[in-house]
Amino acid sequence: MTPRVDGDARLGLRLADELGPRHPVAAAAVVTPSAVRAAAHGADLGSDFELASVSKALTGLLYTDAVGRGEVRPETTLGELLPLDGAPVARARLDALSTHRAGLPRLPPAAQPWRRTFRLWRHGTNPYTETLDELFAQARGVRVRREPARPRYSNLGFELLGHGLAAAAGTTYAAMVEQRLAGPLELTGLYVPADATLLRPSALAGRSRRGRPRDPWANPALGPAGGVRASISDLARLIEALLDGTAPGVAALEPVATFAGGTRIGAGWVTTRVRGREVTWHNGGSGGFRSWIGLDRAADTGVAVLSATAASVDGVGFRLLASP
Repeated sequence: MTPRVDGDARLGLRLADELGPRHPVAAAAVVTPSAVRAAAHGADLGSDFELASVSKALTGLLYTDAVGRGEVRPETTLGELLPLDGAPVARARLDALSTHRAGLPRLPPAAQPWRRTFRLWRHGTNPYTETLDELFAQARGVRVRREPARPRYSNLGFELLGHGLAAAAGTTYAAMVEQRLAGPLELTGLYVPADATLLRPSALAGRSRRGRPRDPWANPALGPAGGVRASISDLARLIEALLDGTAPGVAALEPVATFAGGTRIGAGWVTTRVRGREVTWHNGGSGGFRSWIGLDRAADTGVAVLSATAASVDGVGFRLLASP
């Protein structure tokens, strides 16, 4: 039975002090060898937030787990799994996708990223509206960089990675998250809504840094790169499982390649040296949410921070991990 995550008043006060009034709805979890602590203000411990790009870290776990199951190989290409009709993107290997080294852009040009950004900024709309078929059509037209071994952060790459893994398993990405992460680890608030009508009653609404409402980023194509939702209690339990090695695909944490700014990367998870300590982490940002999850594996400690406001929580996450 997974231990219950109880509220911690002292952590709650520290969270409020660290984040300040810019984050009226937020939550944090701190896992140490001696305790699992969580706190929230403006929300409950079971309220679910958009994880945004922390979803990529979960997709990394699913990738490593699928390799361990023998469903895919690191050298498996997207063309073996998805209907990409021999386009250049079909040659992208899963291991390269999992480390942002497949030479793919952040978004396909056909997705009109600048127009989407303007609509998000002006109207708060969800910039991700394509169906899976539309995503695959956009991917077929993508120009792949000639030097794919260089890291290039790509939402598109992780979208295709996650849906390729699901295809190899004969399921959907949302079902894969439920069956291989949420179910086994008892993460009852971890899910991937296909659209806004499927948000649970526990779902929080996000806001911009100026407090303007933002539409939820709920879309089946986006799921593996930014569409997962979870509560702070779920992330506390996930951190426990990552630290004790019982999480599916935990080898995703191990860095296998260099990444940006002197960091290294495993399957989606970034490792950074901070004041002599190695921190394995990922952050996320959507129209109305920010997220951060990090581990100091040598100290057997982990932290997660979630906010329903689009202002960074990275600094808070690193500070909590350094002084839990």
